[in-house]
Amino acid sequence: MVIVKYKPTTPGRRLSSVNRNSDLVKPKQRSLLKSKKSSSGRNNQGKITIRRRGGGAKRHYRIIDFKRDKFDIPAKVVALEYDPNRSANIAFLQYADGDKRYIIAGQGLKVGQVILSSNKKIDIKTGNNMPLEYIPAGQVLNSVELIPGAGAKLARSAGNEIILMGREKGMAQLKMPSSEIRLIPEGCRATLGEVGNAEHGNIRWGKAGRMRHRGKRPQVRGKAMNPVDHPHGGGEGSQPIGMKHPKTKWGKPALGVKTRKKNKASNRLILKRRKTKKR
Repeated sequence: MVIVKYKPTTPGRRLSSVNRNSDLVKPKQRSLLKSKKSSSGRNNQGKITIRRRGGGAKRHYRIIDFKRDKFDIPAKVVALEYDPNRSANIAFLQYADGDKRYIIAGQGLKVGQVILSSNKKIDIKTGNNMPLEYIPAGQVLNSVELIPGAGAKLARSAGNEIILMGREKGMAQLKMPSSEIRLIPEGCRATLGEVGNAEHGNIRWGKAGRMRHRGKRPQVRGKAMNPVDHPHGGGEGSQPIGMKHPKTKWGKPALGVKTRKKNKASNRLILKRRKTKKR
């Protein structure tokens, strides 16, 4: 994976870059694809619940095996593929019994490599999947479960990794990408290695059109609106927002406000909070 810049033959090319990878191929297994209808940020009542979404290129959803529940059956990496639904690339596996599945591709996973998923201790190598109780402390992980058997929920995007700090009293201590240290049952499964395609965050999209292809619509600053439309609006010419802290369109505090509930049940599982900005 290489970030490539082209000659500035057009204004849109001048500041843009792309992530090129000659190893990626187009999807070959149609049974692992399904149609995906664009919701454009609307709920089942047709009301917009997430703003600035809509349009974009049509795409199929790739069915990803987050549970890795085919135990002790070797799987060969047939191909590495691009997935338009996520920042990470995906790996197409073919099991010894003929079954075919997609998984999140780890950093360093190669075509032709054989990997394994098991409920017991197996080799420590990228792509293998097993419970946390059998993984040595200090290992880098991805696609980690929060509840045993529920499927991977943590560290699934490009370049993410979780570090296993240790285990005690049936709980594993994990250091999250945010530097938060959290307790998780050691029966939860995890995949060894970090998520691949770490260069994804270095792409310069260059022009608004590329973002429209991704389904992202323009965002208007609140201070550029009228007072009736936003608390930051109004004033002659370009003016500051005129208040101590920024607010949302509906007048609630914005930018850096803590939204986690004080009495949330999982608070007891957090040993160290993530790093936060000082205001």
